[in-house]
Amino acid sequence: MNTSNPHQNAAAPDLAENGANVLDAPNLAIDDALARILGNPPAAECPIMVLLVDDQAIIAEAVRQALAGEASVDFHYCASPEEALRCAEDTRATVILQDLVMPGTDGLTLVRQYRQNPATRDIPIIVLSTKEEPLVKSAAFAAGANDYLVKLPDRIELIARVRYHSRSYLNLLQRDEAYQALRQSQQQLLATNLELQRLTHSDGLTGLSNRRYLDQYLTAEWRRGARDKTGLGFLMIDVDNFKAYNDTYGHVAGDDVLKRVAQTIESCLGRSPDLAARFGGEEFAVVVPGTSAGGLHLLAEKIRIAIEGLAIPHAGSVAGVVTISIGAATVVPSPAEPVTKLIETADVGLYRAKRDGKNQVAVS
Repeated sequence: MNTSNPHQNAAAPDLAENGANVLDAPNLAIDDALARILGNPPAAECPIMVLLVDDQAIIAEAVRQALAGEASVDFHYCASPEEALRCAEDTRATVILQDLVMPGTDGLTLVRQYRQNPATRDIPIIVLSTKEEPLVKSAAFAAGANDYLVKLPDRIELIARVRYHSRSYLNLLQRDEAYQALRQSQQQLLATNLELQRLTHSDGLTGLSNRRYLDQYLTAEWRRGARDKTGLGFLMIDVDNFKAYNDTYGHVAGDDVLKRVAQTIESCLGRSPDLAARFGGEEFAVVVPGTSAGGLHLLAEKIRIAIEGLAIPHAGSVAGVVTISIGAATVVPSPAEPVTKLIETADVGLYRAKRDGKNQVAVS
């Protein structure tokens, strides 16, 4: 990504030489703050890696001497256009001084190659040319150059442009790193919030939705059913003779039974809107939006058979294994009636299933 603007770059030396960098003070302050957050030194204190790509050794020597006395400036030289990309990557250049006319591969082609390479596409490029021609400048900027100098440039001007572009590039790297760290923090925060939400809505023992979330969900589906005139089903499920099971096998074994019953109930649900929850103690509930009485009865029987099929031994049960009783109710919600009506109706069915011998489904 080339974030520079030819018109802005052309003004870079004046900004550096005349002290007009105060115009960039707010941005520089932000960049320095980001550097501190990341534990990095400010861009102005980071080493500057200058790479000169030019086939003339005399130019290389002149540039080297011009930069020799500058603190924190490292100079690297590449005479072969075929090695330019590799050198830019290996030296981790913060600015590239690119000769415009080179044997084999011309400078503009190299500029395009830098921009196409992910490792070098953002590195500032200062094109060096022997000509001060608008058309040549235009072509250089169109190819992706950030700046243009007629060689050999004045030492002060060269240093000003090198420092200006290097600092801009280092600030860009630090901003990208900060934004990446911010995105990661946001993703971690989102994941943490989702986990907290899940824990808030979950029963600690069984992992099903807890009573609080059940009430919220059932209320929302009651309103939806009242609006859309669609049926809403509810199952009230109770583990038969559970007190006797705890008395015989112990509470640890009883907790394991509740976990297995919860897992089995949830595995029987085939639609995403269906919700299984722990109602309290050994009682469970299932909310089934958009269902008929017949469909609800089939689901209830499926759950009852699946629990009996677990074949968990229970000496206090007539069946000899853990079983459940289920009360089922389905209504088309009405805004004039409370949602508790559905729970109470299903509870009546559960009472009847218990009274009539347990391990059965009763539809109200």
